[in-house]
This record gives sequence, structure tokens and C-alpha cells, in this order.
Amino acid sequence: MPIDTSNQPTPVPLHAVLISQPQERLTPAHSHASGQLFGAVRGLLSIGAETAQWVVPASHCVWMPPHHVHSLRSHGPFAGWSVYVDEAACVGLPAAPCVLRVSELLRVAVARAASWNGQVRDERQARVAGVILDEIAAAPHEALGLPLPSDPRLLRVARAVLDDLAGEHAVEALAAWAGLSPRTLVRRFTAETGFHFSAWRQRARILRALELLAAGQPVTSIALDLGYDNVSAFIAMFKRVMGVTPGKYGEGQE
Repeated sequence: MPIDTSNQPTPVPLHAVLISQPQERLTPAHSHASGQLFGAVRGLLSIGAETAQWVVPASHCVWMPPHHVHSLRSHGPFAGWSVYVDEAACVGLPAAPCVLRVSELLRVAVARAASWNGQVRDERQARVAGVILDEIAAAPHEALGLPLPSDPRLLRVARAVLDDLAGEHAVEALAAWAGLSPRTLVRRFTAETGFHFSAWRQRARILRALELLAAGQPVTSIALDLGYDNVSAFIAMFKRVMGVTPGKYGEGQE
């Protein structure tokens, strides 16, 4: 006699959650067996991974494959979402951590999946889960991150710059401090990060500016915090990289 499976739960290889809290969210470095897709509903997230750092606006999200160490910090009160994907279902999804653009379809599908809390899974839910997996696989990758070098000496230099973004330390001084020649530092830094050292430092300042804009700091204060004596120079640099002025960008995040 055939077994009636019509009332059996349908396997759904993921679960989604929405999280909102009135204070900053700070998640220390950790990893888990499932893949994770996560983003903010508004504002910015700072994400740390083993080889990169990202500052991610609400228009984007981060894909973290299984077993990759990562950390998270929100800028101000946290409103965000996460999708945890079973490890077996991560085949065909990006194998390395990356920033993805959030499509409207993905946003709606995640919200629907987050509403399933405690429900018996059915074929309709499995189809929505399939849409989410398809969107992760097809979403455009975005270069919002700040890659870190792997060479310990270069990493020491990178972290020193990140700790003092307002500083104008000459390449020669940093190279001597790290035990490298200036030419070797620049050449290896470019090879390991894909950015010339000066461009990497500028990118770090842009990402920090995004954090400060999300925190509501005025543009003049941000420019001074990042070592600019001339606010106009900071605005011009920001517009050249981001396509809009800091003021316009801040309006778009509200």
C-alpha cells in the first residue's frame, strides 16, 4: 500500500529572521556550519572577515559561506535580517565571502521567509526558498570592501593606517617601520589587495566616512576627523569615488 506523503513537511534548506533592537548590534568574530546572507533594513553595517572588511549600506548585503569567520557591527540602532542556508544547499553559491546588491525580489522573498516562524514547511515555501537561493547565486557582486593583505608585515601597516586614518604617514616611514623598502611595500600591497597603497588608504577613509555619515555626524566634522584641512577637498574626493556628495549620500540613507 503506497504511503501517503501529502501531509509530510517539505524540506526547506534555509530559515530567515528579522531582528530589530534600539541599540547598536555588536557580534564578535565567529563562524557556523550554515551559510549566512545578512543585511540591514536601514543604515550601515561594518563587517569583518578573515581577508577583508566591508561597510555595507541597506541596498546591499553580505554572503558568508559556511565555516568562514566573521564579525558584525551596526552603526546606531539595528534593524536587519539574516538568512541561514543549510551547508548542503550552498553548492553553487559563492565560495568566498562577498558583498551583493539586494534586488527587490530578494528583499520580498526574505521578508516572506522570515514570516514562516514555526509553520510546517510546504511546497510553496520551498519554492520561495528556491527563489532566495537563485537570487544569491545571480546577484551582482559589489566592490564595497577593503581587502586586507596576508603578509604579516603588510597587515601590520594596514592595521596601523586603519587605526589612524587622519594621519598622513609617508610610505617611506611606514615601510621602514615594517622592515620593507618603500618600493617593496607598494608593489606587494598592490599585488595582495588589488589597490595601490594610496588608493587603499583613500578607500579606507571613504568607508569610514560612510560610517560617520550613518551616525549623523556633519560633513565638516567628518572631513576633519579624516585629516582633511580643506572640507571642499574631502567633498570632491567623496563625490569622485561615490558619485554623489556626502550630503546627498547622507540624505539617501535616511
